[in-house]
Amino acid sequence: MAHSQFDQFLQEATYPDQESDWTLDADTFYGLYTSWCYVTHRNPRPEPDFWTAMSQRVRPGQCLRMKGPAAADYIVSSYPAVV
Repeated sequence: MAHSQFDQFLQEATYPDQESDWTLDADTFYGLYTSWCYVTHRNPRPEPDFWTAMSQRVRPGQCLRMKGPAAADYIVSSYPAVV
């Protein structure tokens, strides 16, 4: 079975952190997705499609952290003073 773009995004750019009660806020989560699309050369799906897909894949209260090249791109793009 082929994984959807959203499944690949979750696998490659996030990881669950069961020991924390902190998670990505909505703006950061969608920004990470657009960064992942950029670094993987994919076209981002419309934002309503993203949120519908995430509501089916991420449990309420599930704490997610960012990882990988998309995380680096997001951080550099969002916080240029860090560089």
